[in-house]
Amino acid sequence: MTAALTAAVSTGVKTFNDLPVGRQVALIGMIAGGLVVAAAILYWALRPTYAPLFSQIEGTEAAEVMQALTQLGVPFRVDNLSGRIEIPQQRIAETRLLLAGQGLPKSADIGFELLQEDAGIGVSRRIEGARYQRALEGELGRSVASLEPVERARVHIARPERSVFVRERTPPSASVVVHLRGSRSLTEAQVGAIVHLVSASVPELVPERVTVVDERGRLLTRKDEDQGMNASLDHLDYTHRVEATYVERVQALLTPIVGRDRVRVQVAADLDFSRVERTQESFDPERTAVRSEQSTEEERIGQDPGVGGIPGALTNQPPAGGAVGEAAADANGAALLPSSRSQQTTRNYEVDRTIAHVQEMPGGIRRLSTAVVVDYRDETDEAGEPTRVPRSEVELESIRALVREAVGFNEKRGDSLNVTSASFVPDTLAEDAVPFWSEPWFLELAKIAAGFLLALLVLLTVVKPGIQQLMPRPEPEALGSEAGRRALTDGSEADAMGDDLVALTQDGAAVAQLAGPGGDQQQLNLEKVREMVKEDPKRVAQVIKNWLAEDGS
Repeated sequence: MTAALTAAVSTGVKTFNDLPVGRQVALIGMIAGGLVVAAAILYWALRPTYAPLFSQIEGTEAAEVMQALTQLGVPFRVDNLSGRIEIPQQRIAETRLLLAGQGLPKSADIGFELLQEDAGIGVSRRIEGARYQRALEGELGRSVASLEPVERARVHIARPERSVFVRERTPPSASVVVHLRGSRSLTEAQVGAIVHLVSASVPELVPERVTVVDERGRLLTRKDEDQGMNASLDHLDYTHRVEATYVERVQALLTPIVGRDRVRVQVAADLDFSRVERTQESFDPERTAVRSEQSTEEERIGQDPGVGGIPGALTNQPPAGGAVGEAAADANGAALLPSSRSQQTTRNYEVDRTIAHVQEMPGGIRRLSTAVVVDYRDETDEAGEPTRVPRSEVELESIRALVREAVGFNEKRGDSLNVTSASFVPDTLAEDAVPFWSEPWFLELAKIAAGFLLALLVLLTVVKPGIQQLMPRPEPEALGSEAGRRALTDGSEADAMGDDLVALTQDGAAVAQLAGPGGDQQQLNLEKVREMVKEDPKRVAQVIKNWLAEDGS
């Protein structure tokens, strides 16, 4: 194999040397250009994909970051248009961690460590207050950026000058600018948490004077005129969370029974968001108790001697005293019987009384509507083929009983439940599944494959034809045609055509021998023809054309 390669190289060099200078230059340019283009394509395909290290960075911090990347041995480049620092995409996470260990970048999150720097001599109280306020803003920005949807945040606190007049005092205010991650968004609860976090960190700052804005300039804090709309959005969000809770509860119960991704659950909740306050006072007549009792008894015996006569002091005398234990008697000594007797009793009863003050919070459930769809069951028919059959009514009734208990089904409340069986599409992908062609590894692999294909195409269409011109050519088949064989075997025809061949070539002796009449010289003539073809293929081709033209005529 080495000898064949050496012979091919030597033949190619000899062929290249025999070519004219113009063709030599063109052939060298074609082969070299093809190789350069193929190498450039391979370099582009195998070169790592660069991505921004930080989306935004201050110019003063960029120099420090570049110096740190040089020390870490991380290749980087600077985009001429945006000025961003870009590094290989697969090393972004690792490099950010290494830079964070060195405190870079540090312009976005300066906190109370600013107070540790030497302020020098002669710093005024105003400058010290400004340094403290800047440090406080940095700490608040760090705290806000710790939320999951927030990438970074900046806080600005406005403190007016304190006035000696109470009426002219203005409370402080604050504004927060948040940069969210990708397509993330902040909920109303998260915005409220940011507002209360900032207001609670600054003395005399009320939540109403805190403004939150995102990187797109959208105002995230509520306005007074939007309270009704915000309340509706809060109600809708709360309804969705309640429904999602019931859906998760039912799916967690049925998934181990019917299988993963083989059950679909939807819950519609009708909630009551009205605020109700009422006071009730009720009495129980069956439960009474004596609170107080008063009894009075009066008895009169005989005729009252003091009653009657002429009105005045003399007729109004008290009765004469009597003996103890003796009954009253009249003038004749007969006992006097009582004339009247009265008794009076007063009882006060306490009746059981209940006073209740009820305040109903909004969000109560008025009605629940639950719909459950279960996939068909996989079975094997009599022929051994897999088939899908609906679930039996007994199994569906068992599922209904489980769902009733899971959602707290209340028939008096008007709840409804519907469980049915249907055939799902097999091998369904999850809703949040990402297509594989959008993954970074697939894009990188496609880039490398495309580069190799383009390089191979350039090699096959540009480089290979140029190299083939330097390789030894195969013997012309035209010499093996019937006309050629007749020229070598038939002496009369060879003699007639020999004159034409002698006229077209400069080597008359060789051609005369080629056209000799003897049949035993056929092999020798074939060898001479091959030599002639190698030395001057154009001239031989012209002779053969003349032969073919004469033979056709």
